[in-house]
Amino acid sequence: MNEQSTVLKARGLTKHYGHVVAMDDSDFDLRAGEILAVIGDNGAGKSTLIKSLTGAVVPDSGRMYLNDEQVAFHNPLDARKAGIETVYQELGVAPALDIAQNLYLGREQRKRGILGAVFRQVDAKAMRRGAAEQMSDLGIRIQSIRQKVETLSGGQRQAVAVARVAAWATSVVIMDEPTAALGVRETNQVLDLIQRVRDRGLPVVLISHNMPNVFQVADRIHIHRLGRRIALADPSKITMDDAVSVMTGARKPEELDGLISGEGE
Repeated sequence: MNEQSTVLKARGLTKHYGHVVAMDDSDFDLRAGEILAVIGDNGAGKSTLIKSLTGAVVPDSGRMYLNDEQVAFHNPLDARKAGIETVYQELGVAPALDIAQNLYLGREQRKRGILGAVFRQVDAKAMRRGAAEQMSDLGIRIQSIRQKVETLSGGQRQAVAVARVAAWATSVVIMDEPTAALGVRETNQVLDLIQRVRDRGLPVVLISHNMPNVFQVADRIHIHRLGRRIALADPSKITMDDAVSVMTGARKPEELDGLISGEGE
């Protein structure tokens, strides 16, 4: 694995809910230009980790760094302002709106001059043009940018959600189970799209239970167990069975080549 600059880093993240320890002194490292898969059993604390990185959860302790500068996110808007965008498993698209309206949802462009400044009129033409360019740049094929999202297939809806975060992210893209409930063909389309986002220069965090998907696209694998990162894996040097055995506690990371300690530097 080549050494690269670290875009997003966390050290010692801890979160308690009463007597329940959701995160236990957890570390995290995302390098520039990589797809980092985060895997772990249900209840391992993956969701709490990701929510901490995106401002949805505020850790009790620990430090986070974005491009070597310490940051603290108190809500998702803080993370978005820092250039971190997330595709959630629930998608969050508005089915009754068209593709362009979804890409600019919450960030609508206003017309220039008095119409935009005073009357707050939306520049629908500029939004459609920008949305079409974004979809084309990512190689997403659709019949019309004016199509209502509710008329799209599951894979196409996921593509719209990915295109939206890729349009606005400047630092990191996080994807939570992006291929859940998709068929084989649509899953492969979304995985190709994730790689294209990475190839455009945005590092991607992929949270997934689907081991074949993880091994197909990930450059590194963050293995989470009992509230903390226990190992980092090179998917070219271990098998899916190896990853699952470490993830479930059946084997220790030090027993396998291709794994390094989950401890921070």
